[in-house]
Amino acid sequence: MIYLLDANVLIDANRDYYPIGRVDEFWEWLIYQGEQGNIKIPVDIYEEVKAGNDDLATWVKKSDTENALTLDEEADVDLVRKGTEEGYASDLTDIEIEIVGRDPLFIAYALKDSTGRTFVTTEGSKPSTKRQNKKIPDVCNHFGIMSLNTFQLTKILDFRTDWNRGS
Repeated sequence: MIYLLDANVLIDANRDYYPIGRVDEFWEWLIYQGEQGNIKIPVDIYEEVKAGNDDLATWVKKSDTENALTLDEEADVDLVRKGTEEGYASDLTDIEIEIVGRDPLFIAYALKDSTGRTFVTTEGSKPSTKRQNKKIPDVCNHFGIMSLNTFQLTKILDFRTDWNRGS
C-alpha cells in the first residue's frame, strides 16, 4: 500500500502537533517511510508545499526529503478528467473549478491504483450537495478509494518518537 499525502497533512502537522525543530522524529520517520515506498507525495502537491517560505518549505526542499517522498509519476489526464467529472460535476463553472482546486489531480493519482493507494488528508468528511465543495474523503468514498487522517496513518505505520532507536 502506498499512502499519498495531501499538503495539509504536512502543513497541519508542522503547525499543530509535530513542529519541525520540536518533534523531528516525525519528519525523519516520514523520510524513512518514503524511502521504504510506503508514503509518497504527488509532485504537484509537493511543489505546492515547496513554494512556501517557512520551516516546512525548507524541509521539503532538502534533497533527501524530495528524493524519498516525491511520487515519481505524472497525473493521467484522463483520470484527472474522471476525478473532476464523476467526483464533482461534468459542467463545473470556472469559479467552481477554482474552488475545487487541485483535488481532482490528487484523486487521479489514487485512481491509477485504487486498491493499492490510500489518501491521507486532514480534511474531514462533509457530505454536501454543493458539488464544488466536496471534501476529498467524500470523493474518495465515491470512487471506492480508502482515505485516512494523519493519526490513522501514524497508527497503521506505527510512528513512535523512538522509532529509530537501536538502528
